[in-house]
Amino acid sequence: MRIVLVHPAGSNWVPGEKDITATANRMAPLGLLSIAAYLFRAGHEVFVHDCLGPHAVSGTAANARLVLERDPDLVGFSATTSGFLDAWEMAAAIKAARPEVVTVFGGVHVSALEGALLERFDAIDCLCPGEGEATLAELASGADPAGIVGLIRRDGERVVANPPRAPLPDLDDLPFPAYEKLAGFPRGYNLPLFSYVQFPGATMITSRGCPYQCSYCDRSVFKRGYRYNSAAYIYDHLRHLRTRFGVRHVNIYDDLFTANRPRITALCEKLMQNPLGMQFNCAVRVGQTDPELLAMLKAAGALMVSLGIESADPEMLARHKAGVTLEEVRETVAMIRAAGLRAKGLFMMGLPGETEDSIRRTSDFVLALGLDDMNMTKFTPFPGAPLWATIRDEGRFDEDWRQMNCLNFVFVPKGIASRERLDQLYNAHVKRFYTDPAWRRRFRSRLWEHRHSLWHMAKHLPDFIAARRHFEPARTGRRADPIQEESTDR
Repeated sequence: MRIVLVHPAGSNWVPGEKDITATANRMAPLGLLSIAAYLFRAGHEVFVHDCLGPHAVSGTAANARLVLERDPDLVGFSATTSGFLDAWEMAAAIKAARPEVVTVFGGVHVSALEGALLERFDAIDCLCPGEGEATLAELASGADPAGIVGLIRRDGERVVANPPRAPLPDLDDLPFPAYEKLAGFPRGYNLPLFSYVQFPGATMITSRGCPYQCSYCDRSVFKRGYRYNSAAYIYDHLRHLRTRFGVRHVNIYDDLFTANRPRITALCEKLMQNPLGMQFNCAVRVGQTDPELLAMLKAAGALMVSLGIESADPEMLARHKAGVTLEEVRETVAMIRAAGLRAKGLFMMGLPGETEDSIRRTSDFVLALGLDDMNMTKFTPFPGAPLWATIRDEGRFDEDWRQMNCLNFVFVPKGIASRERLDQLYNAHVKRFYTDPAWRRRFRSRLWEHRHSLWHMAKHLPDFIAARRHFEPARTGRRADPIQEESTDR
């Protein structure tokens, strides 16, 4: 069967402004690439169409035309919440031109909402919630849809959900993602600026699932179990990226990369004994990190480690990320720096219960930690997260799927006056972090290491200047820089 797998563009920036997210950070769609490799191994002819790729075209009609030029029998879409409507519009255009083409949707949005989507969107033939490899392979093989475990399908006017599919028992049985099917990989795909030294870069995921249940996290696809690739598989995957594609830096995006200590020990030993000439970034969990682990990561080639912190307000932490304390955060960052690694903090603004006071406290805490980098996500309620059931009781929620991308505030908690005020507080914090004298000294000390990032910025300078203006607080009156001024006054 001829299959095209589509990564829709979605809406990835701020309405009314040019989308530069792919310019700053263009990631390979790893889920689709895993499915592509699985289907290719099963004997199918597979193409990947990345609407955010380096050679992407704009508009539904143009993308649908490129997909149809592949003469597909089946088109599969993997969609986040913000990308779902773009995917559906493409599917509708494809079905209008070629009604016999089978359209299948998967991804986190589908896994959370399931059959209700078939009732509302008639251009979709069936849904593939959860892990897609085996379910889609059976559909492509010509199996009767009524007997395919995990499939949600149409039966006349009815929507029928077949029994759910069990998770794949051994992730080492999966082929490596089909990176080769991405036009322009790896040099057309770029990691976040200043997060790497060596170029080109790529991304990896070495586990699926998470046993924790943070209030804001959607676990619809991989659920709460925890499965992982072995150290040998990860090493071979890294070597594959290095030898076939020339990759020299990898961002590992596992939620719990270091949770299984024996596999990390074995992986680090392999990388120390037989270096690949690569560096990597990964995440560690607060409260589950020690100097020995960090020393191993450093010796194996780690450059920077991230840790999820979210807030510096104890009540917010207790509610949304139980088990993490501020003292443990301080200790973990100190250990990371002592090991010679860079520390990146991951935070979230606008969660239920957030107030201006909690935002100021978090902003002060971020600067006090002495981080090398920081990411402040705009909280977005997602259908599969625990908070979803009560989110409308917690504040004002605009369920606009296109803007539900963690780059727009679609939810305003009761403790904040307005969306405009929340945006002002967010922009003030971002500017405060990147203009902090201590952070700038650290950044300048290693600037030459990041000459590729500097070259990339220079190449796209007008876009970055426009994006920088978005974070400039209004310069009118006493409240021009609300976090910094009020923190100073306190």
